[in-house]
Amino acid sequence: MRPNDVFSIQLWSTRTAGSLAEQFAYLAGCGYTDVQPYKDLYSDPAALRAMLDEHGLTARSGHFKFSMFEVDFDHVVASAKTLGMTLVAADWLDPEERPVDRAGWEALGVRLAAVSRRLAEQGLQFAWHNHEFEFTPLADGSCGIEHALGGEVLWEMDIGWVFKAGQNPLPWLARYAGRVPAIHVKDVAAPGEKLDEMNFADLGEGVMDWRLYWQAAVDAGAELMIAEHDAPSDWRRFARVSAQAMRRLASSAT
Repeated sequence: MRPNDVFSIQLWSTRTAGSLAEQFAYLAGCGYTDVQPYKDLYSDPAALRAMLDEHGLTARSGHFKFSMFEVDFDHVVASAKTLGMTLVAADWLDPEERPVDRAGWEALGVRLAAVSRRLAEQGLQFAWHNHEFEFTPLADGSCGIEHALGGEVLWEMDIGWVFKAGQNPLPWLARYAGRVPAIHVKDVAAPGEKLDEMNFADLGEGVMDWRLYWQAAVDAGAELMIAEHDAPSDWRRFARVSAQAMRRLASSAT
């Protein structure tokens, strides 16, 4: 599978819609063929799968809160398999759960690796999804993300959050090439702009050079590109504009 074969969108971006049926009909009309559910959508995986099938959509990946992998593992696996997922990602740590030093991040990395190996036995890939807090420099100058990923955990890189953390995404993509199966495609507005949308922008309308990042992601081995906006003021506008931008980016990649 190549990144221009499937265009996906994280359903957190469209959560203000009246219903999933409304979201799926609109997203399919925009040209998306895949969606990425999040932790609140797994109460009835069979019903969700039926709705996806009805609208000609797949869910190749999904987000789950990390605690779900450790305390409700069977439900995560059953949900993923019912929905046809091949990749599951841990997407968040509450502030009180976040490590504060290298030892803490290394301990988290051990837990992530254990989850990854356990899921591999079930035929599922596991990845960590980042925000900005993983890039806060530690006392030795390293970043938490390095210790969380260790030598084996895959990374669903949210390039927008990497950028907002003040990092250049390109060296990170190069460093973890072969371990980045999916990318969150997110754009950032100019400083001081779109504050009602957390300073994020629709894809192609922010300050990020997404032609450069898209190609670098392809070169790093990413197979699934997932549009996301954490707080769009108009989810339909975001979905439509971003789908158009993703098609342009895919057509220009080599």
